[in-house]
Amino acid sequence: MAKVTNVDPLSHIDSQGRARMVDVGAKKPQHRRARAEGRIALAPATCEKIRADEIAKGNVLTVAQIAGIQAAKRTGELIPLCHPLGIDCVAVVLEVSESGVTATADVSCTGRTGVEMEALTAVSIALLTVYDMCKAIDKQMQIGPIVLLEKVKTDVDA
Repeated sequence: MAKVTNVDPLSHIDSQGRARMVDVGAKKPQHRRARAEGRIALAPATCEKIRADEIAKGNVLTVAQIAGIQAAKRTGELIPLCHPLGIDCVAVVLEVSESGVTATADVSCTGRTGVEMEALTAVSIALLTVYDMCKAIDKQMQIGPIVLLEKVKTDVDA
């Protein structure tokens, strides 16, 4: 592979243009928090069935919430250059409206790198779980947008 030149330095690319995991070992641990949100558009009849707990595969909101939590904890296994983290807390909330479901994930840890990928992964997998559980009755579902709402880091008190 040819050497990359005249490019802004990217932390996940080495001088030869190869992907690499960033070394965060020298960074001091900080409190890290990220919040992400996403939406899946559903038919009104599907939303009503979710509210009434009438989806054949089970309680959509509970299963999707658990899937989102699991996804946040496994983000380092799913995304190749993402660091595995000791997550302190994951909260996933799903809300049904007349036209879909909104998922919000709040993730925190004390570590050397942020948890935005964990929050985004939690939302993505929660919404994919809604899709999977409703696909037999709703052929027009659409996921998106999925966005990072907040990323915060603060120093750890001595």
